[in-house]
Amino acid sequence: MDLKNRQAYWRANKALIRNLLIVWALVSIVFSILLVQPLNALRIGGLPFGFWMAQQGSILIFVVLIFIYAVQMDKLDRKYDIDE
Repeated sequence: MDLKNRQAYWRANKALIRNLLIVWALVSIVFSILLVQPLNALRIGGLPFGFWMAQQGSILIFVVLIFIYAVQMDKLDRKYDIDE
């Protein structure tokens, strides 16, 4: 792999990580902490949505982001011919 491809690969890798961290921060900080009161007006299964996001939603989103990262990195590895 030449230097130009290696740099493009890491640029794409860092962009993916940055975007997933932004989503994680939005869900865990904004929806679970800052917007709890407005979200509590909605109810899911009898529980306020803000409470649900703080307790289960942010954890579930984090797990989903891990799978998204794995799938996207697999695609990047194949694109730049780094697959195992």
